[in-house]
Amino acid sequence: MASVTSLASTVDQRIADALSAALPEAGTADPLLRRSDRADFQANGILALAKKLKGNPRELATRVVAALPADGPIKHIEVSGPGFLNIGVTDRAIIETLAARAADSRLGVPYAERPGTTVIDYAQPNVAKEMHVGHLRSAVIGAAMVEILEFTGEKVIRRHHIGDWGTQFGMLIQYLVEHPHELDHGDGAGDGAGAGAGAAVDGETAMSNLNRLYKASRALFDSDEEFKARSRDRVVALQAGDEETRVFWQRFVDESKIYFYSVFDKLDLEIHDSDVVGESGYNHMLEETCRILEETGVAVRSEGALCVFFEDVKGPDGNQVPLIVKKSNGGYGYAATDLSAIRDRVRNLDATALLYVVDVRQSLHFRMVFETARRAGWLNDEVHAVQLAFGTVLGKDGKPFKTREGETVRLQDLLDEAVERATSVVREKAEKAGLSEHEITENGRYVGIGAVKYADLSTSAVRDYKFDLDQMVSLHGDTSVYLQYAYARIKSILRKAGDTAPAARPELELAPAERALGLHVDEFGAVLAEVASSYEPHKLAAYLYQLASHFTTFYDQCPVLKADTPAQVENRLFLCDLTARTLQRGLALLGIRAPERL
Repeated sequence: MASVTSLASTVDQRIADALSAALPEAGTADPLLRRSDRADFQANGILALAKKLKGNPRELATRVVAALPADGPIKHIEVSGPGFLNIGVTDRAIIETLAARAADSRLGVPYAERPGTTVIDYAQPNVAKEMHVGHLRSAVIGAAMVEILEFTGEKVIRRHHIGDWGTQFGMLIQYLVEHPHELDHGDGAGDGAGAGAGAAVDGETAMSNLNRLYKASRALFDSDEEFKARSRDRVVALQAGDEETRVFWQRFVDESKIYFYSVFDKLDLEIHDSDVVGESGYNHMLEETCRILEETGVAVRSEGALCVFFEDVKGPDGNQVPLIVKKSNGGYGYAATDLSAIRDRVRNLDATALLYVVDVRQSLHFRMVFETARRAGWLNDEVHAVQLAFGTVLGKDGKPFKTREGETVRLQDLLDEAVERATSVVREKAEKAGLSEHEITENGRYVGIGAVKYADLSTSAVRDYKFDLDQMVSLHGDTSVYLQYAYARIKSILRKAGDTAPAARPELELAPAERALGLHVDEFGAVLAEVASSYEPHKLAAYLYQLASHFTTFYDQCPVLKADTPAQVENRLFLCDLTARTLQRGLALLGIRAPERL
């Protein structure tokens, strides 16, 4: 499986070589090549070079053009404006490059030059609490980055830092100790099977049990002082490792996992039990982490608490606001857990990068945690940490997404409604597509869940976005449904072609829409490399939308099965097939399925 050099890279190298030949005094110069609406490519680097050499940019550009060899992929080149180079490539170069991509199972996408080990912290629900719309973005964005980074050759270790520790467990465990059958509903808890460990009804039952138990224990906690005292004693027992208390605590974790996995299964996300390492997984490291920080002077005592201070983090009164690692009462803050997790991931998992897919509202906390880890030497030039911060999911009114009653929207309800809406859209087209009832149901699920994921992933992560199901399941505009229908349309064309197989025909002249489609397909590898390095999956979504749009134009302007010659039919089928493979691969990297018939 050999990587394929893109036309952009080939042209860029040709121009760079010509720059060196024509202007040796310039040394190594970047042509600054980019796609252009005035030509296939435009090189703007000569403008900056002219300032450096104190020369006329148009004259320098003319010398560079003269130094280009006559053969190769460049069909024509002209000096434009103050010294731009407008470059067109040959039709043959486009098809030959695409043919090389088509021959490779990876579509010619290269592996990263220096892959490392990235630990991605994402999809972090809380034990004994219902998942809501706020849990959507971390799960969807994190899962996409896992797929993208793995495709580039990175070793990826998933971590789901679930909220499985804290004082609220004292109340819950004490109530369960006194009402030991409240969570009894048959086998299946804690089997570690990952997504789908319980069917949907089991997940619903698990959450119903937890909700009921939480409300009952809370009511008792608020009304019975003796139960409140017993609950606080239970927290101490839990933190001290009391065996009976830990057994009851584990029941809450196992019951919650049944529910978590049912929701993630509905979201079409694969979660492995071995990757779930909650807050409790670092308890044994907390004291050592605090000791190291204090002994090295990174953290200091302030009013009895162990704190880390920062010059640039101050409160309204102008005083520095610290990161509290250990409270004055001896309890550990979130920072102690997060710093212990960094130590574990660097020391035991050999991470070279840590990626945290966490709400933007936690940015200050993570900035302080990362800086503390750098001061302690756990992060350095070889190991870096990044927060992939995401914004809020808003309702149509532009306010945080709530139910009519003002409650937070349950994630399960939201996904069910998306599938229901999408199934209606699929059903409207079903007769024409000849879909069975089973296909309608299955495609409705793929389209509905894909719509939810794409709406999230097509927005820059740090921005808020409006959750509008009507728009999400629309066949028009920047939606996953538009992309899925483009893919299904291509597969339909290929089926109708019968025995006529796609074949690259480099000798043919291409129509403008064929050229535009081919050049865009060729950018796939470069886009993936950028997305992987910048952690910006929305750029892949934008590329795929543009790809589907280019295909729509091509389909409207270039008859495929009724092309003028048999060779042209084969070549256009070739373009269709490679476009479909690129769409399918790109959507899969975003966690979205592409049905072959819609």
